[in-house]
Amino acid sequence: MAKFELKLPKMGESVAEATITSWLKDVGDTIEADEAVLEIATDKVDSEVPSEVDGVLIEKLFNVDDVVQVGQTIAVIETEGGETVEVKASAVESEPTVEPAAPKVVAEVAQTVVAAKASVEPVVSTEDRFYSPLVKNIAKQEGISQAELDTIAGTGKDERVTKNDIKAYLESRSSAPSPAQKSEPVSATKSEDTKTLDVERSRNSIEKTKSDIAPAQEKPKVDKPVDKPIAVTGGDEVIEMTRMGKLISKYMVDSVQTSAHVQSFIEADVTNIWNWRKKIKDGFMKREGENLTFTPIFMEAITKALKDFPMMNISVQGDKIIKKKAINVGMAAALPDGNLIVPVIKNADQLNLFGMVKRVNDLANRARLGQLSPDDIQGGTYTVTNVGTFGSIMGTPIINQPQVGILALGAIRKTPAVIEGPDGDYIGIRFKMYLSHSYDHRVVNGALGGQFVKAVKDYLEAWDMDREV
Repeated sequence: MAKFELKLPKMGESVAEATITSWLKDVGDTIEADEAVLEIATDKVDSEVPSEVDGVLIEKLFNVDDVVQVGQTIAVIETEGGETVEVKASAVESEPTVEPAAPKVVAEVAQTVVAAKASVEPVVSTEDRFYSPLVKNIAKQEGISQAELDTIAGTGKDERVTKNDIKAYLESRSSAPSPAQKSEPVSATKSEDTKTLDVERSRNSIEKTKSDIAPAQEKPKVDKPVDKPIAVTGGDEVIEMTRMGKLISKYMVDSVQTSAHVQSFIEADVTNIWNWRKKIKDGFMKREGENLTFTPIFMEAITKALKDFPMMNISVQGDKIIKKKAINVGMAAALPDGNLIVPVIKNADQLNLFGMVKRVNDLANRARLGQLSPDDIQGGTYTVTNVGTFGSIMGTPIINQPQVGILALGAIRKTPAVIEGPDGDYIGIRFKMYLSHSYDHRVVNGALGGQFVKAVKDYLEAWDMDREV
């Protein structure tokens, strides 16, 4: 029998972890290849994790609501045939043999060794470094502290520390000359005094090991903000936030703390678009079976503006700017539970209007039905949110990290406007809307942010009334 480790698969370039929402299989259940074993959720989408092999589930390594890092083993499946693959740390190197001249002292030293290794604080993954369960187990068995492990150079993907890296480190550490090794050679027939001296040296070495480990245990005390209690009266209702609500809440706060948000607003006259859509939407539905909404029209104009101003299609990584080649426009969509999700229109600049209509409708429908895959919400380079759906005329949206801009589309309203004609100005009824552009002032100045949203306005106002789709 062999054992297969089921790991949390990669779910997109920006997804590093997921929360287990439910186990679909119990220990002892038979599983077929590609059959879902558990359900997981990221901050935006729910998904299933299928098995890659046929077998029997013999171990669950995490519980519901646990947060798991990408690449971590989440379950063990027993399969037919092959050799058993044991996920264990390498055995602890045997301690130096001490002659049985002083068994009591030797026992004390051995106990001290165990205590010193056990006292090492458990290793945890951080935002900068991810450690697999195997590496953590080896570090625990060998008494390697968090600080010590952080110094090991990793040769794995994204410079992760592998099993071979930590084994090489242990070999180099054990081969380093110790004070005991530097002692002068002695004859094979040691006296009792000499043997006692060797034991004392071992004891001193252990004490030094404990003193080296102790600083790693001492964590700087950081005062965490404490929520002030809110008075709750008898008629108040306390509602626990949903899992997605908690994740979105954290995501929004992190974005505000990351980017210097600035807004520019502009009003666009979309009368031509309103009248054109009204004229062709029924025929389009009969011919193509697709509903022609305003969203794909706006997406096309925004995509053209992104091509005109490629420095809006960027991301920030530390002190470097990453200029994206692909134009992948995120489209915020409302969910039945009141939350929002942002499916992404990949390579939007390569779509004609008809292709944009089909892509927008497909993503919107699957978002409402909860059928989006992790890939559907990854890779966005710019985001659009339609606050006009709820009657708002403008808004100040929060940037979808690691992007640098987001555009809010306000409600289309009939408004009186001054119209310039060949015979002079006159007042007329026009269909207008506000475009609210939030951008990251760390890398996007006011000129670029204003020019971009002005370009979107110009594309919308220059709509061809005779256009065919």
